Amino acid sequence: MSPPGTATRPTSDRVREAIFNALYSLGGVEGALVADLYAGTGALGIEALSRGADRAVFVERSRPALEALRANLAATGLADRAEVVAGDVDAWLARRPRVDIALVDPPYADSPWAEVFGRLSAELVVAESGGEIEVPPGWRVHRVKRYGTSVVTIAVASDPPPTEPAQELS
Repeated sequence: MSPPGTATRPTSDRVREAIFNALYSLGGVEGALVADLYAGTGALGIEALSRGADRAVFVERSRPALEALRANLAATGLADRAEVVAGDVDAWLARRPRVDIALVDPPYADSPWAEVFGRLSAELVVAESGGEIEVPPGWRVHRVKRYGTSVVTIAVASDPPPTEPAQELS
């Protein structure tokens, strides 16, 4: 389910499949703690949960997108492994949460990459954007691939965060 209008742009099935095939080659998402930032309908985080991620936090501020996201979690039966944060990604990042995988798909007109990479403690970041992005020091690009108007960059932390699991995501 997607909210009406063009403000929310769900990741296409083709791109989602390619992202998760690439993640599988890096060890998969089994047991991972995942953050779906700028979650929209939750397509990426829901895919991660359906592929064995332990938990996912979805951060979204748009009310129509939040309604669609909650409906999608209910429809898939995955709501019990999900946390929905109704708010701004910057505010959530300010708490410096630790996750295994961050799925980041902001509006293409935005360019939050320095903030996201600078504040996020993660082993992997999957960045979906309208063009190539610059990955800051501390990260290395594993893969960049264009799919029509979307460019997917998978970055791996050069200095992975501590391995202790995060207890609180919100």
